[in-house]
Amino acid sequence: MDAKPFLVLDLAAVDRTLLPELAKLTRESFDLDSVISAAGELKYIGAIKRSLATEFREPSEEWVRFLAARVYGGNITQRVREQFYPLVEKAAHQFLTEQVNDRLKTALGSEAAAEPASTDQAAPATTPAHSAPVGKAAAGRGDRASEITTTEDEIEGYRVVRAIVCSEVPATRVVGRDTKTYFGVLLDDNNRKPIARLWFNRAQRYLGLFDGNKVETRMPIDDIEDIYAHADQLRKTVAGYLANAGEQN
Repeated sequence: MDAKPFLVLDLAAVDRTLLPELAKLTRESFDLDSVISAAGELKYIGAIKRSLATEFREPSEEWVRFLAARVYGGNITQRVREQFYPLVEKAAHQFLTEQVNDRLKTALGSEAAAEPASTDQAAPATTPAHSAPVGKAAAGRGDRASEITTTEDEIEGYRVVRAIVCSEVPATRVVGRDTKTYFGVLLDDNNRKPIARLWFNRAQRYLGLFDGNKVETRMPIDDIEDIYAHADQLRKTVAGYLANAGEQN
């Protein structure tokens, strides 16, 4: 069997695109050939998504050459590639941010349509840079919040951590709080109860784990799925907080 799962279903945040694939595993429609075909497809789709994430985070020479050839009229020399490296990286970050903000605007627009507009406030509302649940502290950060961009990788990593520790506590008690340097995952939105930290704002990503004394150890990871390898420690951390509070699972 593969070392990594070909399908991951987070019951606290169900991805509806996976439901048709999940249906193939039910007793009524189970077909071995169909399952094997779907597993291979999901495996390669996941690998392609991770490859794209790597290119967006740190573009390779091949990626830069490919995009430069699409927009640059001359020969793609070494000097041209060096010129396009920062341009490709900047364009990728702006593209992802715009995609997240467009989705947020659509969601906020739907919510606003369901409520009558207030005539007492003429100031326009600002669009938050987050698309993951964040703690109450984010509401009081003022201008600092506009400097923080929550990436898709951070959201996905947060969901994986939450799915792992849901064996110990309800998903509603696991809260994400983004900062300029890392994305924190907290129990009960309490910064004294850190579950994990996602250090994804760099070429080498790290998962911050906490021991019984709340001392953090950063573990290097290559893929978001690598978080599952530290599931026992994440559950142990949450169980420790529950034991100190006298709670029972």
